[in-house]
Amino acid sequence: MHRRHIIQSLAVAGALPAFLAVRTASAQSPASLGENEKKHAEATKRIGSLSLLTSRLAEGQANDAMVKQFAKFEVAEQETIADILKSMESGGKVEGALKPPSDSEAEAMLDPEGKPALEKLRGMKGADFDKAYVKAQLEGHRKLLAAQEDYLKVGDNREHLSVTKLARGMIREHIDHLEMLQSRLG
Repeated sequence: MHRRHIIQSLAVAGALPAFLAVRTASAQSPASLGENEKKHAEATKRIGSLSLLTSRLAEGQANDAMVKQFAKFEVAEQETIADILKSMESGGKVEGALKPPSDSEAEAMLDPEGKPALEKLRGMKGADFDKAYVKAQLEGHRKLLAAQEDYLKVGDNREHLSVTKLARGMIREHIDHLEMLQSRLG
């Protein structure tokens, strides 16, 4: 009787590494992303691209030191989120090095509303730029927050849900920061 259990245990133990390799590979493949994950990633990239591009612009054009600092943090965050979403979609080898999208790649992701908003900011200077930038960031962050919350209601991919929860927390903090900046700028 014990021999039968030992043989069964050895058979299961022998098959386990192959089973885990298949499960791990399928969990990391882009095919494992469902429609909810794809929809969420697209919305986040579309809204986040405008935030990234306007923040890159603000790093050089903003007058207010706190606005410049926010822009710097926002660039770092949006570059990181874009890189994470891209690696989740590709399912390839994950690397520690950040590979942010170029301006042209980010511009290609903009929706029809994003392009004129970016052009409007490009033509502004001084305190008017700072106010318009903070207003645009606040609107964009509210849209980003809605996209995260929508996905959290329907998502079922553990890694995607985890990234979304982290993003939601950062977005909430940024909304608070932007509201403070907006009241400070008048």
